[in-house]
Amino acid sequence: MNIDQAPGWLPSFLVPFVTLSYPTDRPAAPDSFPDSNYYRSGVLDGCLMITFICVAAVLRDMARLWIWEPFARWKLTRDLVLGKRAATVLAQQKAKTNGAANGNGHVSHDHTNGHATHTNGNGYAVVTDDRISKKEAKKMQKSVIRFAEQGWSVIYYSFVWCLGLYIHRHLPTRLLDPIGVWYNYPHVPLAGPLKFYYLLETSFYSHQILVINAEARRKDHWQMMTHHVVTVILMVGSYFYNYTRIGCLVMFLMDWCDIWLPLAKMFRYMGLSTLCDMTFVWFMISWVITRHWLFVLAIKSTWSAKRTIPPLWDPDRGHFMTSGVFGLFQAMLISLEIMQVMWFWMVCRIAYRVVSGKGAEDERSDDEGDDSEESKKDR
Repeated sequence: MNIDQAPGWLPSFLVPFVTLSYPTDRPAAPDSFPDSNYYRSGVLDGCLMITFICVAAVLRDMARLWIWEPFARWKLTRDLVLGKRAATVLAQQKAKTNGAANGNGHVSHDHTNGHATHTNGNGYAVVTDDRISKKEAKKMQKSVIRFAEQGWSVIYYSFVWCLGLYIHRHLPTRLLDPIGVWYNYPHVPLAGPLKFYYLLETSFYSHQILVINAEARRKDHWQMMTHHVVTVILMVGSYFYNYTRIGCLVMFLMDWCDIWLPLAKMFRYMGLSTLCDMTFVWFMISWVITRHWLFVLAIKSTWSAKRTIPPLWDPDRGHFMTSGVFGLFQAMLISLEIMQVMWFWMVCRIAYRVVSGKGAEDERSDDEGDDSEESKKDR
């Protein structure tokens, strides 16, 4: 428990929920974060993770209700109304051209019935119906909700990737030669920023397991569920077995792509197809580099580690490098890569749609399974 860094007025049982637990002395010659406080790991770290999950849930709803949903509803409503007006003007102009106007060439309307009256570029009165039908409102609300969901992902992953960059720059590790993540193993105790980053990421993916089961189920629900469960197991295991440096590297690589796919979806929900396609192409390039090149290099480094680190189980020193434990760790990393290869095949199919002019549409997760049934009901 971290009493020294907690406010004096805070009850002791709440201290683990707001501070990093298990403070310890700084190593004599640390190879990273020389000015930071250092900590050990333990079960009380779960208390701070609970706080992170609660804060994430509150911030997610605040961003959804106060920022993303109002903006999306305003923009989609405005675009729909402007689209109706433009379509009406075009129809009136075609009617005039085809002789459907009255004798003096002007379009006349005896009653507006509460409809908006506008003037086109030639001075003719045009009556439009700006009201939104129930079917249009239902379709718009779906886009608003999806837009807001993706907006939170963009906020979180942008923040946490910047935090990961800060961590990576202060660790003696390199992307193209990740064997450095295993030098001087075990890496104990942990610097404060690194421990904070690890617990934050673990709590976020734990929260995502709850979120994907609370939201409408998508086509790849079980793939995403499996991915998040495997990720959480890897993060918790690597945290307590002191494989934290490769964990930081993997999270840093993964988070980059998770900024761009939600952003591309947001552009699509707003009807900005060109920006959607451009962002999706950038996402695809990023995916290949981070998840099928750099991540594979990180997996490859685990085989080098097995040759250089003695197989030993010594909890007092924090050394947990037995062949069984480490073999399971490698297997789970490989399982993540297999899932990503499967997703990349879907990404390639979406890319084909972009090249063929059909536009980017995420086949992995955007469509719920009951869309066709809803369409039948609307008809």
